Amino acid sequence: MMKVVIVDDEPKAIDLLRGYILRFENIEIAGTFRNGITALAFVESNPVDLILLDINMPHLSGLAFAKSLKTNSKIIFTTAYSEYAAESYDIEAVDYLLKPISFERFARAIRKANQDHEDLIIPKNLFVKSGQQIHRVNPHEILYLEKDGNYITFNLQNSKILARYSISEVLNILPDYFIQVHKSFIVNTEIIDMINKSEIKMKQHIIPIGLSFKVNLDLLINKKYKH
Repeated sequence: MMKVVIVDDEPKAIDLLRGYILRFENIEIAGTFRNGITALAFVESNPVDLILLDINMPHLSGLAFAKSLKTNSKIIFTTAYSEYAAESYDIEAVDYLLKPISFERFARAIRKANQDHEDLIIPKNLFVKSGQQIHRVNPHEILYLEKDGNYITFNLQNSKILARYSISEVLNILPDYFIQVHKSFIVNTEIIDMINKSEIKMKQHIIPIGLSFKVNLDLLINKKYKH
């Protein structure tokens, strides 16, 4: 069980991160704090595995917090200001998340923080509303998602679900192994069989690759399968 604390002076930011964490199993929120001084005192007495730490806070900044920390807790910085990135890397933070933070980006940081035991972090099932029904969906069973107007079709291995979502909304609830490859398509990268310059083949399905999305796809695949 990974123990996490959230430190941010903005209640809405705390609520967002809390909601993201609840989508994972085996992660426990040990506390949330709007004051860096109070949070520092807590983690010194109650060591945790990971601190989600805002940088720009009154009384004690996130950078000052990190420099004062005497435990071995890992740190993921969260901030609306990109100019702190260089100093955060000097502190050897696990990651630096620039607000607004998407779930996809957050999940990638969590996996990085927990890379020695990644199998312990298991994304929970999704609950997808379709009309008057709510479907429980295992993300691993999703092949790809296709946008059609104001709706998204979840193409599963043995069925389909049509739900009213935008692309950005659905990306925020999917695990980080899903990636948008076209203005109308999101794919499960763990099920890809073949990629060429313009399309992806997966389970007898052919998915087009949009030119503006190819760079991100190449980066993800190279990172995922590099030796």
